[in-house]
This record gives sequence, structure tokens and C-alpha cells, in this order.
Amino acid sequence: MKIYLIRHGRQASRLCNVDVELAPEGYRQAALVGERLAKKNIQAVYSSALKRAEQTAQAANLYWNAEHVVEPDLREIDFGRMEGLSDQEIWERYGELKREQQKMEADLPYPGGECAGDVIRRVAPVLERIGKEGPERVAVVTHGGVIRSAAAWILGMEPGKYRLLGRNLENCSITELDYDRSGGRFTLERFNDYGHLEPYPQLLRGGWIGEGR
Repeated sequence: MKIYLIRHGRQASRLCNVDVELAPEGYRQAALVGERLAKKNIQAVYSSALKRAEQTAQAANLYWNAEHVVEPDLREIDFGRMEGLSDQEIWERYGELKREQQKMEADLPYPGGECAGDVIRRVAPVLERIGKEGPERVAVVTHGGVIRSAAAWILGMEPGKYRLLGRNLENCSITELDYDRSGGRFTLERFNDYGHLEPYPQLLRGGWIGEGR
């Protein structure tokens, strides 16, 4: 049983975790990942309820024509009082906390928000239910913090060390999970695969200078 975790497409704001529409580039990214997985026989699509994830799922699903189910617990990590701030504002107000988090000595929550362990506690039951009850090929459109936290859980890592798994995940990258229903275990088959975006540097995070995130 395969689960393809897909990070949402580029959103129309650079501010932290605001619930906004996809940028035009985000729709292009979603189309590319949809086309790449078109031959994988995707039988169901799950997404978080945030606009950027729902719209990514809808755009990619034009290539799959699968049932689309919204799962609110697949939402991004709660950044608490950082939400709605720019990167500069975050570092000005919470730089000390950010530096402590980067040491990965403890699973420190965002101010008034969640830590990776909190994300795992709400996301792991969703993935396990999909693994046990879903069809054989499933796409899950979610968020970078969710994908990195889930990968750390599957690999048996301490939650606070999830930052070791990709500094930044590319928008509409693919992280593939295999679920063994006889043994009840996930394995991580690939992580942050964005080969479908590489021919288009303007769609990669490193080559983008416009508005959005």
C-alpha cells in the first residue's frame, strides 16, 4: 500500500502559515506533480483543510479523478504567535527561541503553538487509518512541518530532530511511504523528490523571488 505525501504548492503570501490561495506558480507545480503521478493509479486524495492544500489537491486530482477527502488533522504545525509574521519579524521577536530549536536538544514548541510531537500525535492516527482502511494508492496533500514530523516518527527519531530531514521541502515534492498491512508498519521509500520541478528553476524555492511562500 502506497501513500504519496505531497507538500502543497506555492502560496500567495510569504507570511507565516496564513490561510491564503495558491499563487499561479502553485497551480503549475500541482499540475506537474499530478502529471508525474498520473500512471500510479491514485485511488483517493486526502488533504488538509487549509486553502493551499485543498487547491493543490484539486489541481493535481485533475490527472487522477479520485475521491477527495479533507482531513483537518493534516493541517500545518501551529506556529502560535509567529503566525502572520514575516521571516524578519519572527527573527526579531523570537530569534532566541529559533536558535534553541535549531540545536535540536529538545522538542520545543512554537510560542503559543505546537511542537513536532504534537503534530505526530494528531497526524499519525490519520496516516495509520489511511494505511489500514484506504485503497492501495493514495495521495496526501499536506504541509512541510507535517511531512518532516511524520518522517521522523516513521524513522524512530526523537521528534525534536525532525529538522534534520530537509531544511526546506520543495513545494509539490513527493515523499513516498509504503505501508505493510500484514505487519502494520510504514517504511520511508523516498523523501522530498522534486524531479518534476527541476526543468523549471522558477518553480523551485531557491530560484523564486516573487510574493508567496
